[in-house]
Amino acid sequence: MNLKNSNHDLSGFDLYSYISNKNILINDALNKIINSSRDSSLLTRAMSYSLLSGGKRIRPVLCIAASEAVGGTEFDVLPAACALEMIHTYSLIHDDLPAMDNDTLRRGKPTCHVTFNEAAAILAGDALLTLAFQILSSIQTNNNAAKWLKVIHLVSLAAGYRGMIEGQMRDIASENSNISLKELEDIHSLKTGALIEASVESGAILGNGKLEQIEHLKIYAKNIGLAFQITDDLLNVKGDPAITGKAVGSDKTRNKKTYPALLGITGSENHAKKLITDALHTLETFDNKSNPLRAIALYIIERER
Repeated sequence: MNLKNSNHDLSGFDLYSYISNKNILINDALNKIINSSRDSSLLTRAMSYSLLSGGKRIRPVLCIAASEAVGGTEFDVLPAACALEMIHTYSLIHDDLPAMDNDTLRRGKPTCHVTFNEAAAILAGDALLTLAFQILSSIQTNNNAAKWLKVIHLVSLAAGYRGMIEGQMRDIASENSNISLKELEDIHSLKTGALIEASVESGAILGNGKLEQIEHLKIYAKNIGLAFQITDDLLNVKGDPAITGKAVGSDKTRNKKTYPALLGITGSENHAKKLITDALHTLETFDNKSNPLRAIALYIIERER
């Protein structure tokens, strides 16, 4: 898709510099959190190994970009951004376990249970999930407590048994069975989309967005969340492990239901493009402060990892 695919010309916006700068901020904050106790136990090393092993940091970057789009700053949302990345990392650790997807490569490195052991990986994931809510609930504020409480509730719903975890359960249950496109979209709206939606909405809330802005950004997030999963499915078929940092072809081996399996390669690509077009449309009333969100939407279907 062309970067001029809206009324806003993004040709002068450098998304990679934007993401790189935000990642420096996010990674520095994550380092300080995870290493604050100077604890070198097996558990802490397993947590740190997975949390600090790179990754795109799309969810925390989206949280920051949503805040900026409504007039907030990166510092208004940094604790939430870090917590979201901890929850995402916990989900990856558990997803990779032998009882789940049984993957041995993540972010270009051996997965947590391969590097340490299965018990350490399970507990590292549990610890990161718990630490995320410790960070979210440790904010010292006199005038924003209600908004932080709303974000805690929002994130707990997205990550919980009616959100991401339910999506993971349905994903496993759908292996070796026939499901409809609607059922597949429901799975991935929960498994992948829910936390992406929470990231954007949290940023907008903490950035003091107006109700109408938040509603528009929720629609944007729902569309990019599904597009993100479609791209993941496509990369599992045609991606390069040296670039993606994880194995390809595993979905077919496990007979997982994916967008390429239901729609084919071209059909999946076209569906993702439509979702991104719809996402960009919801940003038409926003000014250039939302250009990072526009560029991220386009990046989602153009990425190679």
